[in-house]
Amino acid sequence: MGRIGMNVVVGFAHQTGVKLAEVGFLLVLIAGVWLVSTQIPQLRMSKARTIVAGVALAIGGLLLIIATHWGHFG
Repeated sequence: MGRIGMNVVVGFAHQTGVKLAEVGFLLVLIAGVWLVSTQIPQLRMSKARTIVAGVALAIGGLLLIIATHWGHFG
């Protein structure tokens, strides 16, 4: 059995790349707001907010990489 799936060409339409990039930028925006909210002493769960912001930044960055590389965004 050969290398099934190793030579699959992954590509998205330009519009799909734009949508992925928009979602990625939105996640970066949300992460920024969440990071700012961790510094407000009246709000609880600052550690959880930092974790959520980190995850949102990671996913947003991944979506932007996918949109740029395979989605012909930019």
